[in-house]
Amino acid sequence: MSPLPTCYIAGRSEAGCDEAGRGCLAGPVYAAAVILPDDFHHPLINDSKQLTERQRDALRPVIEAEAVAWAVGIVTHDEIDHINILNASILAMHRALDALAVRPGAVIVDGNRFKPYGDLPWQTFVKGDGRFANIAAASILAKTHRDAEMQRLHGLYPHYHWDINKGYPTKAHRAAIAQYGLSPLHRMSFRLLDPQLTLDF
Repeated sequence: MSPLPTCYIAGRSEAGCDEAGRGCLAGPVYAAAVILPDDFHHPLINDSKQLTERQRDALRPVIEAEAVAWAVGIVTHDEIDHINILNASILAMHRALDALAVRPGAVIVDGNRFKPYGDLPWQTFVKGDGRFANIAAASILAKTHRDAEMQRLHGLYPHYHWDINKGYPTKAHRAAIAQYGLSPLHRMSFRLLDPQLTLDF
């Protein structure tokens, strides 16, 4: 596969944004913002969902070392319950943009929903994490940082096997909720025991 173009329009310090954990039953939602150099290329950079865990973990330090700037934003499960997951995902992206050491000249976002960030021009792209390297890099950082946090939280609540499912609605996760009840980190606004929304892994 040929390398992804670094950004949508070169030469304007464009930040790519993506989130991780939107469909989970527990834990925070994470987002990342990444500005890559215009000459950045890596053959493995792609949508984080198309990569193995080992590939994502190997790419994280490469992205963090070579990016012009990168940052991660977090929105807690309580905040998700108060403002809903769509608004929380966008808020996490805004928090990531707030934390960038370099102000971007524009923002591009995976998906089809976003809200203006200050006066910066922005554009959404469906499946943008498979089209532009800066969004793909953001998807990798959001995913790896969130996975590391869910691994830590697994140590506090091992019944739910977050080290494996990372909070997603798997059969084992829903079975653990049915058996042990809810943890303080479950998203109360989600349908926590609906078998029709269970992932088959």
